[in-house]
Amino acid sequence: MTKSDLRIVYLGTPEFAVAGLQALVEGGYNVVAVVTMPDKPAGRGHQMQFSDVKKYALEAGIPVMQPEKLKDEAFIEELRSFQADLQIVVAFRMLPEVVWAMPRLGTFNVHGSLLPQYRGAAPINWAVMNGDKETGLTSFMLKHEIDTGNMILQERIPIGEDENVGSVHDRLMELSKKMVLNTVDLIIDCENKGIALPTTPQPESAELRPAPKIFKEDCEIKFQEKTAEEVHNFVRGLSPYPAAWANITVNGQSFENVKIYQVKVQGNNAPSTKEIVIPCKEGAVQILELQVPGKKRMDARSFLNGLH
Repeated sequence: MTKSDLRIVYLGTPEFAVAGLQALVEGGYNVVAVVTMPDKPAGRGHQMQFSDVKKYALEAGIPVMQPEKLKDEAFIEELRSFQADLQIVVAFRMLPEVVWAMPRLGTFNVHGSLLPQYRGAAPINWAVMNGDKETGLTSFMLKHEIDTGNMILQERIPIGEDENVGSVHDRLMELSKKMVLNTVDLIIDCENKGIALPTTPQPESAELRPAPKIFKEDCEIKFQEKTAEEVHNFVRGLSPYPAAWANITVNGQSFENVKIYQVKVQGNNAPSTKEIVIPCKEGAVQILELQVPGKKRMDARSFLNGLH
């Protein structure tokens, strides 16, 4: 079997998932169809918006399926008609067994964490928010329980002390190209040799950190409940998206729902009038970049100049 013989169906939705799909297409692999989320209205005009994966698939001339329900019989029949040998999932929703068990070689997922840590929808955010020094990618075979299947490959990258989730996301997205191709190549090699794919059960861990989906209420900075270091990690773990926010008072003026994109732990020096310093449970943080509702994103000095 060659890479052009292996029939692949690719499942994904956001920009993060495009990298692996693009690597397969440009590498000459046989992607016969793509499954992505249905179009949804966006923006002021509520025009229907295609997912990033759909946009790329259409440009590459790949058939696209967008089921509302993954157990819908019409979708299952259409999926079956592509006769996939293998399915690949990157940043998609939970699949029913009738879908992930369909290909003869199964379905593997590329997840944005070092499993078993950070199972869930927002692994990259939570790793940065928790102040981790490293993260990575894991490819694993799907089974019933979400993000628990046997691991195939794992790659690690360091997280910089002041790095935000946007930067980590982009580096992992680039790394996912290699992860997808290496996993597919290993599956092809094992198939040609007539041997089982070598996988490793996820290790048992005394402390598992989850990575649930993040909602707006989860993004509020509660300065009095966190140390300065924890606030620093919290902000960079949500920057630039979905962005941490807080209600703050600056020079006697109150501002609500202020998005905060960058802070630093304040040293022992007394703050100047050209700084926005907020006390925390322990220590204090200086806000470096923020956005007030109705205004553009700006650095703290520009914001303070605007107050005058």
